Amino acid sequence: DESGIALLAVGSMTETARRVRDELKKRGFGCSLVNVRFVKPLDEALVLKAAAECGRVITCEEHSVIGGLGEAVCGLLSENCPTPVRRIGVQDEFGHSGPAGALLEQFGLCASHIAEVAKEFCGA
Repeated sequence: DESGIALLAVGSMTETARRVRDELKKRGFGCSLVNVRFVKPLDEALVLKAAAECGRVITCEEHSVIGGLGEAVCGLLSENCPTPVRRIGVQDEFGHSGPAGALLEQFGLCASHIAEVAKEFCGA
């Protein structure tokens, strides 16, 4: 049963989201993964199908949540299939340089943070 949460990921976040999906499924959470591949053009049919099947969506992107995948998905769903969404990405703040792993953790773009958001989203 894939109902529960659809993880929609783009780019380098797809592998991180895969690890999250696998961990959540081991713990009994319904979770599917969609590799969105492109923000523009957004595969609207794929996003709408995932939202309708799962009922909740988490977007995962190594990008600002403003003007990226999360915003595109929210816009599409709000007009076509109102669905609760959580956006994982860089919040409205300036980025900076540093070791990649440390920056991913700092901005909440790591598997452990995404898993915590998913669990909270499911009420667990």
